[in-house]
Amino acid sequence: MALNKIHKYLPVIFGLGAAFLLYSLAVSYIEQRVGILSISVFLLAIVLFAICFINLRKSSHKPTESYQWKKYGIIIVVITLCGFLWAGTNFSAYTFNQRWDLTMAKQHTLRDNTINLVKALKQGVQLTAFYVGMPPKYLEDLLKEYERLSKGKIKTEIIDPIVRIGYAAKFGNVISGKEKKVIVQSGGERKDIDFTRTPLSEERLTNAILRVTREVRNVYFLTGHREYGIHDKGDNGLSILVKLLSANNISSKELMLGIEKKIPEDCDVLIIAGPHDSLTEKEKTTIEEYLKRGGDALFLIEQIIVTTHDNPLTEEEKDKNPSLNSILNKWGINIGNDIVVDLSSHAGGDAGSPATRNYMPHKAITENLDYTFYVRPRSISVLENRRKSIKLAPIVFTASKEKSWAETDRTLQIQFNETVDTPGPVPIAFVILDPESRLNQNAGKEKISDTRIIVFTDADFLTNVFINQYSNAEMGLNVINWLSELDYRVFLDQKEIRVERFDLTSKQKRIIVMILFLMPVLVAITGIMTWLRQKN
Repeated sequence: MALNKIHKYLPVIFGLGAAFLLYSLAVSYIEQRVGILSISVFLLAIVLFAICFINLRKSSHKPTESYQWKKYGIIIVVITLCGFLWAGTNFSAYTFNQRWDLTMAKQHTLRDNTINLVKALKQGVQLTAFYVGMPPKYLEDLLKEYERLSKGKIKTEIIDPIVRIGYAAKFGNVISGKEKKVIVQSGGERKDIDFTRTPLSEERLTNAILRVTREVRNVYFLTGHREYGIHDKGDNGLSILVKLLSANNISSKELMLGIEKKIPEDCDVLIIAGPHDSLTEKEKTTIEEYLKRGGDALFLIEQIIVTTHDNPLTEEEKDKNPSLNSILNKWGINIGNDIVVDLSSHAGGDAGSPATRNYMPHKAITENLDYTFYVRPRSISVLENRRKSIKLAPIVFTASKEKSWAETDRTLQIQFNETVDTPGPVPIAFVILDPESRLNQNAGKEKISDTRIIVFTDADFLTNVFINQYSNAEMGLNVINWLSELDYRVFLDQKEIRVERFDLTSKQKRIIVMILFLMPVLVAITGIMTWLRQKN
């Protein structure tokens, strides 16, 4: 009778013995010493195991034949169900190909702009990677992802130029054993990417595809009036903008109308980036004629000169940083002699640098665009007496209504005056479109082309010091992209992949080792306890 009672609790006794044994071993390993507690618990575990062993030796209980058949039947059913589950899982995985990238930076997922570009390809692209030896996994995965997304438009291959030297020679150059490169080809165009020193990145590969599949666009920056310079690498230069444009297959050139008699025929967009001095009447006429012929332009108007009460501005100073209203009035807008302020949403603690994402919906320019900010912009108003063919709309407003306005006091005594100040939300950028076709005098035929104009009342937001803050760079690129009538979204810099370190002390490492050791041991203990329960 006593034996049967002990048999009933054998699984519990064994489980306690195993728990005590593991506890004593874990404490000794983690603390790196053998104490009285660990010895006592270890001896208790031995006693419990001894009780189990002695009682098992005395047991003569055998399962009945009916129990055996029942057990085998359950095993067969479980195995059959597992087989069906395995087959169903594989069929679902093959039929519904779904991928999840659980990394914080989405480092295994191509960026949205890359996906849009690849899916919009209208011609075939060949990506040939040359790599001596076994290619790295990241290279294979990256090329396969481009091929998968393109749905047949992109073909990829990885070639060992030493093994297939004859095939490699068809590409017109000898590739050494240390050289690694990808050759991107499409429609007779070719772009080589050398990744010998640095791993091949999505940014470089996408830009290469863009260059071989898209026509180069030319933008001309007006010079000669102390505009911001495209070669200036200082804070007030535009060299970073030019670099970003080049990455998007847009070529940047300078244009001095004081020397050139007309705007070049290959000019896709004329950019007037913050002139500090006035344009001559001849230059204004040249720009007006260019716009009438269907030319596109981006006007970046510089802020007005401000001062203090004890230092009034001279008439010459008041004329600095021209508004270019003599040109823009003919397109239905007027630039104010004021400074837009926003007390509730601004950058750097300066109410005169409003930060906003209050945009007019525009798929190519403002869709999914986050905050941008502008340094002391001016207000823009619409003129009533404009041509009927002109279509225009504000594209950027200040963020707040009650806390923003256009301040007309040049001494920056910020106080809203309803008689002279314009209440918010204040428009600080406009898009203008004239769909009416104009006579292309140079070609001698009609040019069916919309005139596209975008006006921002600030040029500083695209300078080197500010362009990488907020979403200023994306705004500038989207605008120029739309003006040049390209049908793909811009590509910015490579996404940053952060590697987070998790530093552990030696004791914490030993705890983790014990946890990893305990998991399979606990599975074994559970199995033994189940066997003991069945035996009883």
